[in-house]
Amino acid sequence: MTLFLHRAERTDVLADGLGDLLAVPLADPFAEELVVVPAKGVERWLSQRLAHRLGAAPGQGDGVCAGVRFTTPRSLVSAVLGLADDDPWAADAMAWPLLAVLDSSLDDAWCEPVARHLGHFDTGAEAELRQGRRYAVAARLARLFASYAVQRPTLLADWSAGRDTDGRGDALDNDLAWQPELWRRLVGRTDAPPPNTRHTDTLARLRDQPESLELPTRLSLFGHTRLPATEIELLTAVAEHRDVHLWLPHPSNALWERLSSVGTAAGDRAADTSYQQADHPLLATLGRDSRELQLALATAPATDRHIPSPTAPDTLLGWLQHDLRGNLIASEGRHLAADDRSVQVHACHGVARQVDVLREVLLGMLQADPTLEPRDILVMCPDIETYAPLISARFGLGDLHDHGHPAHRLRVQLADRSLTQTNPLLGVASQLLGIAGSRATASQILDLAQTDPVRRRFRFTDDDLDTITAWVRESGVRWAFDQHHREPFGLAGYQQNTWRFGLDRILAGVTMSADSHAWINTTLPLDDVGSTRIELTGRFAEFVDRLRTATDRLDGTRPLAAWLDALREGIDQLTRVVPDDSWQVGQVHREFAEVAADAGPLAETSLRLPDVRALLSSHLAGRPTRANFRTGTLTVCTMVPMRSVPHRVVCLLGLDDGVFPRFGLADGDDVLARTPMTGERDVRSEDRQLLLDALLAATESLVITYTGANEYSGQPRPPAVPLGELLDVLDRTTMTAVREAVLIKHPLQPFDRKNLEAGRLGTPGPFTFDPTVLVAARAAAGSRPSRPEFQAGQLPSARTEDIALADLLAFFRHPVKGYFRALDLTLPWEVDGVSDVMPVEIDNLEKWSVGDRMLRDMLAGVNPNDALQAEWRRGTLPPGRLGWRTATEVRDEARQIAISAHPHRQVGARAFDLDVDLGGGRRLTGTVPSVYAYRLVSVGFSRLDAKQLLSSWILLLALSAHDEDHNWTALAIGRGRNPSSPASRLFGPVGPQARALLADLTAIYDAGRREPLPLPLKTSFAWCQARRTDDDPMTAAERRWRPTKFDGENADPAHVRIWGPHARLDVLTAPTRPGEERPGEPTRLGAYAARLWEPMLRFEQGAT
Repeated sequence: MTLFLHRAERTDVLADGLGDLLAVPLADPFAEELVVVPAKGVERWLSQRLAHRLGAAPGQGDGVCAGVRFTTPRSLVSAVLGLADDDPWAADAMAWPLLAVLDSSLDDAWCEPVARHLGHFDTGAEAELRQGRRYAVAARLARLFASYAVQRPTLLADWSAGRDTDGRGDALDNDLAWQPELWRRLVGRTDAPPPNTRHTDTLARLRDQPESLELPTRLSLFGHTRLPATEIELLTAVAEHRDVHLWLPHPSNALWERLSSVGTAAGDRAADTSYQQADHPLLATLGRDSRELQLALATAPATDRHIPSPTAPDTLLGWLQHDLRGNLIASEGRHLAADDRSVQVHACHGVARQVDVLREVLLGMLQADPTLEPRDILVMCPDIETYAPLISARFGLGDLHDHGHPAHRLRVQLADRSLTQTNPLLGVASQLLGIAGSRATASQILDLAQTDPVRRRFRFTDDDLDTITAWVRESGVRWAFDQHHREPFGLAGYQQNTWRFGLDRILAGVTMSADSHAWINTTLPLDDVGSTRIELTGRFAEFVDRLRTATDRLDGTRPLAAWLDALREGIDQLTRVVPDDSWQVGQVHREFAEVAADAGPLAETSLRLPDVRALLSSHLAGRPTRANFRTGTLTVCTMVPMRSVPHRVVCLLGLDDGVFPRFGLADGDDVLARTPMTGERDVRSEDRQLLLDALLAATESLVITYTGANEYSGQPRPPAVPLGELLDVLDRTTMTAVREAVLIKHPLQPFDRKNLEAGRLGTPGPFTFDPTVLVAARAAAGSRPSRPEFQAGQLPSARTEDIALADLLAFFRHPVKGYFRALDLTLPWEVDGVSDVMPVEIDNLEKWSVGDRMLRDMLAGVNPNDALQAEWRRGTLPPGRLGWRTATEVRDEARQIAISAHPHRQVGARAFDLDVDLGGGRRLTGTVPSVYAYRLVSVGFSRLDAKQLLSSWILLLALSAHDEDHNWTALAIGRGRNPSSPASRLFGPVGPQARALLADLTAIYDAGRREPLPLPLKTSFAWCQARRTDDDPMTAAERRWRPTKFDGENADPAHVRIWGPHARLDVLTAPTRPGEERPGEPTRLGAYAARLWEPMLRFEQGAT
C-alpha cells in the first residue's frame, strides 16, 4: 500500500481527481469511502461537487454523492488512536485536571510564578480579581499542552522522562521551568497514557497490527494546507497497509519541483531558507504554510502526482495565477485592458462604507453578467460579528418597499455566527453572566428587558417598555439592585438610585400621589403612575425580582454543576419561547451538557463567576460550521484556513491594517513560540496563506476592501501589509503599473457625485445603484449658495382651530420649538436618555429642577425642611454631605422666594376655567390657576426674565379677556440677580384692551406655527427694552444673541437647526414682510419684539 500525493493549484481540479478515484469502487460494495476534510464548509462544497460526477450519466451532472463518509482530521486521529470515548488529552477536557493540579500545587516552590499570577499570596480585592483567572489560565495552559502534543511530541516525551528541554535538545528557559513539573503532575493525575506515549504505541500498532483498526482500504485527505508532525506520522503508518491519498492544494508546481530538487529539510524555522527558492514574491511572503507542509512531507515515502489546472484566463487575475503557478513574473507583452476588472481593491472610509462599496460592486457584477448568480459569490471577512449587522442592514430587506436599493432583494446567508447571536436564550444567558457581579446598571437591565424571550415572558409591549424606561428615568434608578449590592463598591450606606429604591417609588406611586407630600420611610411616591398601569408595575417588579434572584444565584464559589443549574434556572424564570422556537431550549440544554461532560468527574471543582464567564464565552463563541455555507445564496463567512473553495467571485472584506493578519502576540508561556520549527502553527502565516488561497480560488474576479482613510478625520491609512505586497506584485505583473486602475479610492459619503459619474470609480457607468443617492448627489452637485432657510415659504394656515391656553403658553416659552411641535417633530436633544451614573454634582439645569420642586412644595404648605427631605428621597442629589450641602443652599434660596410670595397669597387661591371668543369662530380655552382675589401670582425658581414674565402676561390677558368686569393684575416672582433677594414685577390692569392684545398674540402664534419666527425671547426682550430707554437695540440684542464670553441664544439647538451654527444677528433682522410692519421698526426682529413686549412693558406697574 502507498501514500499518494495529488497536487493542484485549484481545489476544483483536485475534487475532480477525487471523483475519478471514488468512481472506482472498493472491493467491498458495502464499504464506505472515507474522506477527511479540514472544514465543514469544504465538506458541503465537496459533496456537491462529487454529486456531479459520481453516478452521473455521461455528459450529465445528475449523479449523487452516496457511500462517502466525511470526517474531520480530529475524528480520524481519534479513530486511529482508538479513542471510542472523548479524548482526555483534548484541550477542553484537559483544562479541568489542570485546574485541579494548579489548585493543589499553589504552595509548592516550583509553582510560585503561577501562584503569584493567580493572587495566591495577595489579599483583598487584588486577590479576588486574580483568583477569578483560575479557569482561564488552566484553559490557556491546556491549549498549550495540546499544541505541544500535536506539533512537538518530543517535548512532552522529554518532560515525562524528567528532561526539562524544549523538545529540540536544548535546555528550557528558566522562566518556563514550572511547565515540565506541571505536565508531570497532570500525567500522574490522568488515568490514561500521555499523548506522546499513546502516539508512539499507535504507530507501532499501525505497522504491526493493521487489521486492528476499522478503517477502509482506501482513505483520502482533501484540501489541507498544513498538517502537524504527528498526523503526518500517523498517515505514513496507515499508508503501509492501506492506500492513503492526500489531495493538496499547492500554489505552484514549479516551486514544489524546485524545493524537491534542492532537498531542503524541515528544522528550525529561523534557519529555513525555502523562501529563497520562490521567485514570485507572493510565494515567498504568503506561502510559508504550503512550503513547510512540503518540507514536512518530504520525510514520508509517497507517490507524487501533479494535476494540471486549466489555462488561466487572459486577465490580470489570470496572469497573476499563471505567474504563481510558474513561480515567476512574466510581464512581457502584458497590457491591462481598459475593461479588465478581474482584480479590484477598494479603499474606503471605515467598515460601514466597505459594506456599502461591496454591495455596489456585487450588483454591478450581477448586472454585467446574467450568468453570474449569488451562489457563485463568496464573501469572507476576518470578524463576522463586526460585519454581520452591517450586512444584514444592507442586504436582504426586499420586503421594505419597491423603490429601495436593489441589493435588498438579494438573499444572504451569514455563516459562523456565535451561538449567543443565533440563539436568543443563549444571548440572555450571556447577559445574565454580564449582569451578575457587575453594577446592574439601568441600561443593562433595560437592554435585557428588550430581548424577545424576556418580553414574551412578561408580556412587555413597545408601549410598556417606553413607560418602564420613563419610570426608571424619573425614579432615579442608576445602578445596583439595593444598598447591599453596593457593599463591594464602598457605598452600602447609600440606598438612593438603586433598583429597590426606584421600584419602591414606582409601587408607592400606584397608591399615593406625589401631591400628598407624604412618604413612607425613605420612599417618595413617583408621580404619574396611573391606576391603569397597576398591572404593568406588577409585571415589571416581578421581572426585576426574578432577575435579582437569578443573579444572586450566580455568585460565590460553587461547583460547575451548580453554576449551570443556576444559569439554566435563571433562563427558565426570565424567558419564554413560542413552540416553533423550542429548539432554542434544547440547544441550551445540549450546550450546557457538553460543558459538564468536558469536566467529567471534576465538575465538582469550585469555580468563581469570572471562571464561568471565561468557560462559557469560549464555548459559545463563533465556530466554522456547515450551516449556512453554500446554500444557494450569497454566502458571508469568516476567513478560516482551507475555506477558500473555488468561486467565480471571491470577496475579502475588511483587510485593514492591524486587523489582517490577525495581531497574534506570541504567548509568553508558549515553548514552541520561543524557538519555532517548520510545520508548527503560526497564526499570522495562516492568515497570509488564506490570502494566497483566495487568490487561487477566484476563477473570474477577486474583490478586496479595506479601510483606506479614517472615517472621521479623512487621514489616509495604509493597507494591510499582505495587501500592500499584492499591489506591489500586480504592478510588476504587467508592462506598466496597474495600481491606479486596480486600487479605487472611494469618497466618504455614498451620495458624493463621484459615485454617479461614469468611469470615475472603475466602472463603465455610475458606480452606485441606490436611487436615493442620485437625488442627494444632484442636490450636492448644484450651486452652493448660502445656507437656505429651514423652510421655503409658509405652511398652510390652520387658523380655524381652537387654541388651548396650555399650547399658547408652550409656544411662547420657545417660539421656534413651537414651530417644531406644529410639525409633530421630536427634537433629538429633547429626548431624555437613561443614565447609569450616580449624580455627583448638580449643574444649573438640575439645580433649577431641585429648587423648583422644593419651592412648589413650600408654596403648598410643606415645611422647608420637609421639602428638603422629600428631595433627598427623590434620588436627584449627590451622595453624602456634598449633595446635602448643595440642596441646603437651594432650599434657602427657594425659602426666600416663598417668603417673598407669602404676603400675596393670604387669601384662598382660585382657578378660572376660560372660554374666550377670539373672533372668526375660534376660541381660547384653558385654566388660569393661582389667582388670589383679583391678582394672578406666578412664583418660580427661575431667574425672573423674559420667559417667566411672558407667561404671566399671557395668563393675565386671558383672564382679563374672559372677565372684563374686574381689574385683574399679575405678579411674577422669581430669583433676582442676588440669590438672597428675590425679584418681582407687577402688570395690569389691562382693561378692555386685553381681548385685542390677546388676539394679536394668537396671530403671532399662528404665524409661528407656519414658519420659524425671528423671535428669540431674550434677544427680542432686550431689543424692546433698549427701544424704551433710547439705547441702541442692535447692541442690546447682540449681547443676548451672541455674547462674547458664553453661549447665547444663537447656540440654542433649535435655533442652530433653523439658522445654522454661530449665526449672526443678521438672520433675525431681515426687512419686514407685508402685514408685519410696525412703526419705527424696519426689521422683522424689531417688529415682532414690539408686538410681543411693548404692550407688556406698557402695562407694567413696577418691579423690585
